[in-house]
Amino acid sequence: MRLVLLGAPGAGKGTQAKKLIETYGIPQISTGDILRKAVADGTPLGKEAKSYMDKGELVPDSVVIGLVKERIAQDDCKKGYILDGFPRNTAQAEVLDKVLAEMGAPLDTALSVDVEKDVLMKRLTGRRTCRKCQQMYNIYFSLPKKEGVCDKCGGELFQRDDDKEETIKKRLDVYDAQTAPLMEYYKKKGIVKSVMGLGDINEIFSKVCAALGKK
Repeated sequence: MRLVLLGAPGAGKGTQAKKLIETYGIPQISTGDILRKAVADGTPLGKEAKSYMDKGELVPDSVVIGLVKERIAQDDCKKGYILDGFPRNTAQAEVLDKVLAEMGAPLDTALSVDVEKDVLMKRLTGRRTCRKCQQMYNIYFSLPKKEGVCDKCGGELFQRDDDKEETIKKRLDVYDAQTAPLMEYYKKKGIVKSVMGLGDINEIFSKVCAALGKK
């Protein structure tokens, strides 16, 4: 099972990825994680990436794809892998497909977790975080017993800057403009599987397994 996860911020991709990892024993490949590890380990690609990061520049696609290639070549990816956060656009997808084909490990599924935009807005703008213990709540879906106060430790609940409406709208607009066209790219390749990311986490996971043809 070699898949790429697609879905807007707040769609619940991360939660479903964790369940896929636990159930099928395949690793999640997050480009952010492998980038940080390569920099920390001082690998050749890590040093190259750091040279861009130190200048405040974006790490080029060629470096990121090189890191993904190195990661997929590791033994724990023999049964498959979950790509999360990359590719972000069709140009990256095209280059990645060539690399994966050369490795004999092409993607077999693009799994899209779909959630309507108004629900995403509520999920993201409704989040409140405890200043003390970092416990999360949502003013629409999971209220604390007492408004503005954490059930666990009594700490003050607050809204992070990146959960404010203006910021969330920008994030969703960026997703629509850059990442959503990936759906069309993968549809043309005939590998898209879509599930609605609404309801209980386990119910959604059952839909994911059904879409993947797994029990």
